[in-house]
Amino acid sequence: MCIRDRITTAADGTCTAKLTSIGGGGLSHRNIVINGDMRIAQRGTSSTSSGYHTVDRFKYTYSGTDNAPTQSQSDVASGTTPYTLGFRKAYKITNANQTSVGVSDRIRLEVNLEAQDIANSGWNYTSASSNITLSFWCKSSVAQNFYGYLRSIDGTGQLYPFETGSLTADTWTKIVKTIPGNSNLQFDNDVNRGLSIKIVGFRGTSYTGSGSALNTWATYASGSRMPDNTSTWYTTNDATLEITGLQLEVGPQATAFEHRSYGEELA
Repeated sequence: MCIRDRITTAADGTCTAKLTSIGGGGLSHRNIVINGDMRIAQRGTSSTSSGYHTVDRFKYTYSGTDNAPTQSQSDVASGTTPYTLGFRKAYKITNANQTSVGVSDRIRLEVNLEAQDIANSGWNYTSASSNITLSFWCKSSVAQNFYGYLRSIDGTGQLYPFETGSLTADTWTKIVKTIPGNSNLQFDNDVNRGLSIKIVGFRGTSYTGSGSALNTWATYASGSRMPDNTSTWYTTNDATLEITGLQLEVGPQATAFEHRSYGEELA
């Protein structure tokens, strides 16, 4: 029996399946990020230590803070759009009481991908006409704009800064960024860190530059990773920033998040 609109039936009764293009990626295993739905947390569900201590594959780093923020695996509330799309967990950063803003202060979320996973992804990363797409759901308890960036490690490191746009407080927002290749990118076919994705709660001016350009590749420079950050979230006691549904895929548009089984993600 043929399924209408998905199968073409010829006069001789032959059925041919129709597959919709998703922009260069495969129909499965599109997401290069592992555990992008944040549901596996083998080390624990809450920590005030910098590094990998909660959600697998994800970490936060902080420095210069007056009090340590908290990283945790949080629940996605029922009735919200991420929940209705199958997301039950998120990565959450809860700020502490920061009494001052220092030039070297920072709080950021980070996930690192092996170079071989980018090299073998099917992305023609040295071509400006070939794209990858980053998408994720984001929620902040403070209404403001946040920055993030992609950083390549091999060869001469490159940086691609982006912004979330102004978020409405306590409201989940879908963020989508289509990122072209660049002739300066290099990804070695090995297990070492090749690409970092960083989403920033706050960075002081030692790491930012007022003239830093968004949505374009540039040579990595520690002192100008992104435009200067708004400090509202950082100076708000117990402000929160949550991320779920992080997906990086080959192609010029975001597709529906690839929900893989718990066992497959764990493996």
